[in-house]
Amino acid sequence: MTNKHIFRLLVLFFGSVGSSMQSQNLLEQLNSEFLEKPVFEIATFKTTRIGLGHSIETRKKETLEISLYNRYWNIPDFEGQRFLADVVSTRYGLDYAISDKFTVGLAYTNYDKITDGFLKYKLLKQRQHSKKGLVSITLVQGFSHRKSESMVGNIYQPATTSSNKYAFTSQVLVARKLNPDFSLQITPTFIHREANDLNNDPNNHFAIGFGGRHKIGGHAAIVSEYYYVANPIKSIDTYNVFMVGVNWEVSDLMLQFQITNARNFAEDTFITQTTNNFNAKDGNFHFGFNATYVLPTRNKN
Repeated sequence: MTNKHIFRLLVLFFGSVGSSMQSQNLLEQLNSEFLEKPVFEIATFKTTRIGLGHSIETRKKETLEISLYNRYWNIPDFEGQRFLADVVSTRYGLDYAISDKFTVGLAYTNYDKITDGFLKYKLLKQRQHSKKGLVSITLVQGFSHRKSESMVGNIYQPATTSSNKYAFTSQVLVARKLNPDFSLQITPTFIHREANDLNNDPNNHFAIGFGGRHKIGGHAAIVSEYYYVANPIKSIDTYNVFMVGVNWEVSDLMLQFQITNARNFAEDTFITQTTNNFNAKDGNFHFGFNATYVLPTRNKN
């Protein structure tokens, strides 16, 4: 073998080794970049409400939610005749996603004549297969307004004075999807309302909520919520609110069926002013039916 042949063999050998090392380095770089890219959990609760209160979920940018929440209950010893229930309370709501993380909402309830709204921001998303981002965190700032009228003079005079009553609810929603079928949420809550001159009730309340979702089918899940109030109202008897129900997803429509002791929809009201215990006595059970329609307004093309 001549020197020329030996030189060619050496060039081929070192060239193939160099090419192999370069390909291996590129592969390692791609693998490292893929591992660093986070993969987030989705559909922790499938909808923006567990049942009564907010879930950590927010909608995609420029998505509109149209909601109709209903609550039905009977009045003990009611002598009238009404179809289905003695009282029906309905909340009409519109929510709009300004971005994937930021949502605003506004609603009105006809029974207690309360206008409520909220600002909602997703702060952190749970990651899959990672020690970072173990939970999802969403911040909610809500408000409600009610106009109360009072009678002055004698019984023949109409209401001549009125006052605007505001309340503000601040919540931190912390949730984790434990497996594809089961999710949990904890909701520390602070509520501030205007002081009432007629009683010594606190105008600041501290509460904590617990919520869960268990998937039972491709489009159905059992949900439940409970709120504990650390410093409840003293002027009237109140109870911690509880709900259990079923969420059923039908394309862009979410249907929620629930049993609860809460009559109101605004957070400050149903958390601190629920006057019925959760039992079957004296009409304490209230049936709830919520319908939420999701309408994307952004053109996908």
